[in-house]
Amino acid sequence: MSADITAPAEVAVTASELTKTARQARPRRIRPATVLTPLGSLGAAIGVWYAASYLLLSPDRRFLVPPPQQVLTVSFLDWTHLQPMLQALWLTAQVALVGLLIASVLGVTAAVLMSRARWLERSLYPYAVVLQTVPILAIVPLIGLWFGFGFTSRVVVCVLIALFPMIANTLFGIQSVDRAHHDLFTLQRASQWARLRKLELPAALPSVFTGLRTSSGLSVIGAIVGDMFFKQGEPGIGTLLDVYRSRLQSEDLFAAIILASLFGVVVFAVFTLVARLAVGSWHASADRP
Repeated sequence: MSADITAPAEVAVTASELTKTARQARPRRIRPATVLTPLGSLGAAIGVWYAASYLLLSPDRRFLVPPPQQVLTVSFLDWTHLQPMLQALWLTAQVALVGLLIASVLGVTAAVLMSRARWLERSLYPYAVVLQTVPILAIVPLIGLWFGFGFTSRVVVCVLIALFPMIANTLFGIQSVDRAHHDLFTLQRASQWARLRKLELPAALPSVFTGLRTSSGLSVIGAIVGDMFFKQGEPGIGTLLDVYRSRLQSEDLFAAIILASLFGVVVFAVFTLVARLAVGSWHASADRP
């Protein structure tokens, strides 16, 4: 009788191990479409840019949308123009990363606390939703009055913008754990701490990284918004955007926008890579081509 019961379990374990081994051993092939599609989109965007500059605007208004080669020559290949942009981007990056770190810690902590008590979720989650729906520009003046007009206020803006995705995704991941797994921990008389550490948080990791990817982009936006409104101290890339706009320095304005966009893409790509390294070997999303 005992052999009849344990045999299926042994087969299941063996099958699981074989599946995991095969998944890890299977080489990842990069399909041509994976590379060609983004390049095609980039080429189309540059084509639209050229069309807007040369076909839609007359020569006397072409300064509003300078062609790509002019932006490259004036802004990217001239160190006197590029250096202040890179310095400003570095300051904005510091604000964005500090804000993202704080939002991640607060968001995961709040989600864990809400997952422990239903009444706490009912009490706090609606306010997190309200915080997400309130236009950040409406509370920027209050942030300036409370925290000043320097680095701290910029970080606060980042935290407010990036916080909700961390709370929502982490809470969703924790609450989506299979009931059968919870029952197994209950049979083993596991403590709440053991259940959280060994079951819920590992199972929620894919959702946590989804929140991180979303919040990383939002933190860059928050840092740029903070730069535009809080201009004490050294200028960030948002401050330069405002200066270039007011002076009609279109080439520098486009170059600064491109640099800020590239930074956001790099941050998103880094967290995507970290997510694949952390959960890609066992999570089902690793099977996607």
